[in-house]
Amino acid sequence: MHTAPEPRTDTDVRTPHGWWWKALIGGAALWLVTAAVTYTTQNTNLVPTVILLGSFLVPFCVVLFVVERARGTLDTLWLFVAFFVGGIFGVLGASILESRLLEPSLWIYVGVGAIEELVKAVVFLAVGARIVAKTGLKGALLGAVVGAGFAAFESAGYAFNASLTRWGSIDLTALLETEAVRGLLTPVGHVLWTAILGAAIFRAASADRYRFTGGVLGAYGVVLALHALWDSMSFIAAYLAIRLTGGVHYELAYGQMLPTAADNAGRISTILYVVGLAVISWVGITVLRRWARPLPVAPAA
Repeated sequence: MHTAPEPRTDTDVRTPHGWWWKALIGGAALWLVTAAVTYTTQNTNLVPTVILLGSFLVPFCVVLFVVERARGTLDTLWLFVAFFVGGIFGVLGASILESRLLEPSLWIYVGVGAIEELVKAVVFLAVGARIVAKTGLKGALLGAVVGAGFAAFESAGYAFNASLTRWGSIDLTALLETEAVRGLLTPVGHVLWTAILGAAIFRAASADRYRFTGGVLGAYGVVLALHALWDSMSFIAAYLAIRLTGGVHYELAYGQMLPTAADNAGRISTILYVVGLAVISWVGITVLRRWARPLPVAPAA
């Protein structure tokens, strides 16, 4: 005798996975379509759509990635609060503090890195205070979300500035190039750095309060160094390229540079820049894996 199937319960519903990469592919397709329509129609009303979609696509997918792995340990709604509110307060705080850095110098990279990492750390401490049973992995996940929020709003600002020209028109090519580059580098930029610091903070914390140990201060120093090196890598690469290109010094001293020398220096600079970013990313990922690991369990007496 055939019997009707029993009704499904909530425990029977499978947790969906893979939405982060599905959203990434679908969002990238929408961004390309929106850019193509904007190019074709020259409708400047679509520029904000291009900026918002391109700037928030990868950071939002980072949040989805975290949500899929944080179910049952971190509240999903609180993760979205950390993304939006943390991102807004992060860029506002950094903007206020960085306005005092007026003198261009090599130290400005250190100053900017110190300010932005400190602001993100304060945001992380605020949104992470209500989370109990703090672990390095939870700190890494929450830190990645805070860093993604900061990156999204910061990228929107960079894209807007890149689109402006001195004649008041919109440079859509520069806008799209800026969003594409920053989108590709987002996971190994602010997301990675704040994940490292978040993992160190939660790893050192007790059940109900934070503890600022030498490890936490060391993690802040690491992310500051990574941030400063990342921001200054274009300058470092150009400097090394000139040093490695023999006749460039002589030509620069006399205010000219042969096309061949300029091409060689530019090619070497690009290679060094890419290699430098790759090394910085590798170091950051290695450090994150160490801090996100569970603490060793002491043997029973």
